[in-house]
Amino acid sequence: MANPELLKNLKATAERMVAPGKGILAADESSGTIEKKFGKIGVVSTEDNRRAYRGLFFTTPGFGEFISGVILYDETLRQSASDGRTFVSILQAAGVLPGIKVDQGTKEMDGSPDEKVTKGLEGLPDRLKEYVGLGAKFAKWRAVITIDTVKGLPTDANIRQNAKDLAAYAAACQEAGLVPMVEPEVLMDGGHSLEVCEEASERTLRAVFEELKAAGVAPEGMILKTNMVIPGKENGAKATPEVIAEKTVALFKRILPDELPGQAFLSGGQSEIEATANLNAMNTRGPFPWKLSFSYGRALQDSALKTWGGKSENIPAAQKAFYHRAKMNSLATLGKYTSEMENA
Repeated sequence: MANPELLKNLKATAERMVAPGKGILAADESSGTIEKKFGKIGVVSTEDNRRAYRGLFFTTPGFGEFISGVILYDETLRQSASDGRTFVSILQAAGVLPGIKVDQGTKEMDGSPDEKVTKGLEGLPDRLKEYVGLGAKFAKWRAVITIDTVKGLPTDANIRQNAKDLAAYAAACQEAGLVPMVEPEVLMDGGHSLEVCEEASERTLRAVFEELKAAGVAPEGMILKTNMVIPGKENGAKATPEVIAEKTVALFKRILPDELPGQAFLSGGQSEIEATANLNAMNTRGPFPWKLSFSYGRALQDSALKTWGGKSENIPAAQKAFYHRAKMNSLATLGKYTSEMENA
């Protein structure tokens, strides 16, 4: 990263993204994902319904107290609320940074069809320029790593390819003046143990930071977004927040560079309460060289989605549910959350 002024701006934005007591709302569901979400509550995924749903989050009074940024989908970055204000301007007025998902989903990896690589590098610099013009301040690219102990997954080849692609994306973002959120997600799907997740996560993070360094990405001008060290969903054994925190923090201490402003966890299939409790358990072990924050989708939206149910008269109650979850996670970034606060 040659331009000192550009790096200074990237660093300032990255630090805002993980400011104490704040985290990021992931509202960048693809068309297919949001259709599934809406299907569960009997709502048709029309542009108007998507606008109404996402708008309820962005217009929640006071949410900027707990949320530093929102990852948007391409459609949402270009949308306006029913009163004509653009979503970008609504976020800016709330002191919240607009971000943009720039990957184009996953495809089967050549030679290993049970593993995925992410699409979207082709034409990326031009898209990034356009997104900067539309007001985006940061970007996100997700790579997924699959665990299957029977099939010997993840393979080194898959980890390395995803790491190279994440690094190429991150370098392009910094060049364009956007803070890259680098998201390698070791999936919770499967019956694997916490130890297997830990080993796959360590292999993945080592490869990612090797490739970021090789690509000339400045760690102080980026944010990591990765998974917690956690057992697979079908494992049957639940790990306590203390065990998850101990293993995850130890892993980060081995690998994360001190210059990294922060790591914003994905919730990855955890319930709202689990995601908050686990984040809190980590932050009670701090301070660390980097902030440990959140970049949750489902774990910030679930209660609000069910409360809304596609009905405009439910928006105030849905906003209340979202505000509560944002506040609980804000407290968790400070290590000050307790389960009693859920009913306060």
